[in-house]
Amino acid sequence: MLRGVGQRRVTADGVDPRVAELRAAVSRLRRDLAGHRREFADRGIAEDELAALDAMATSGAPEVWRLRRALLLIAGAVGSVSALAEGLAAVRGAVELFGPPVTGGQTPDPPVPGPRAGT
Repeated sequence: MLRGVGQRRVTADGVDPRVAELRAAVSRLRRDLAGHRREFADRGIAEDELAALDAMATSGAPEVWRLRRALLLIAGAVGSVSALAEGLAAVRGAVELFGPPVTGGQTPDPPVPGPRAGT
């Protein structure tokens, strides 16, 4: 079956696979966080933002800038907890499936080139 311009791929049950991936990654990190026995200062922030990500995914068509904002807050909250690194990486990968953020109707900035060879 051909899809029209602007249409997204969906699974057999009508769910965008990016949304399914995001929900699975968020669920995993929430479980990892719940199982992490040590307290840390920003745990509540991480829990709140994971709940927000799940709510955005459940709504069906989350806005990329909101996904990235929540990811930034989660990364800041749990970034130093190495036991949560894999789950955080999975959430980041799922957020990236939605594409780069677009602001002000413009295309994102091109990547910054690295140093030149031989300099």
